[in-house]
Amino acid sequence: MLDSLITSKTRIKLLMKFFINSETTAYLRNLSNEFGESTNGIRQELNRFEDAQLIDSEVIQNKKIYKANTHHPYYQDIHHLLLKFTGIDQLVEMVVSRVGMLDKAFIINDFAQGKPGNVLDLVLVGNSFDQDYLHQLVLKAEDQLTFKIRYITVSPSEVQNFLPDKTKSLLIWTNPTSELN
Repeated sequence: MLDSLITSKTRIKLLMKFFINSETTAYLRNLSNEFGESTNGIRQELNRFEDAQLIDSEVIQNKKIYKANTHHPYYQDIHHLLLKFTGIDQLVEMVVSRVGMLDKAFIINDFAQGKPGNVLDLVLVGNSFDQDYLHQLVLKAEDQLTFKIRYITVSPSEVQNFLPDKTKSLLIWTNPTSELN
């Protein structure tokens, strides 16, 4: 649906890259390699985003590094639209919010970096999971989503062993009554 509203595939890729995870940074040549596109097309879109103040940039060691402007009034709206577009919001509704003794839920790897694919990696943090019930929730969700879900359950004391850096992990749910907050 988003691709019928936004006709530029490069623009959609950039939105996904920067607005799913606000910690994501990138530079032009890196984006060109990742997207398999020319630097000119990507540069034009980056310039449009900068003109609209949707992304910020800074020069570090002769490289212009781009990052989402989280203070832009539309940042949260774009972020939520992309979560809906990728199916992450459905994942939260169908699995994460129903697990029970859950403290936090993270998406890691490709999806967290704004590169949706065929497999979503999910880290569920908490104690005393009903593994059979969780497995049934995941299977039911996979029937309605365009990707498979690979998940792991960890205790709060183990979570740091399973989370990559902030650019490769995305917190998608927190229990408001959790002691971890």
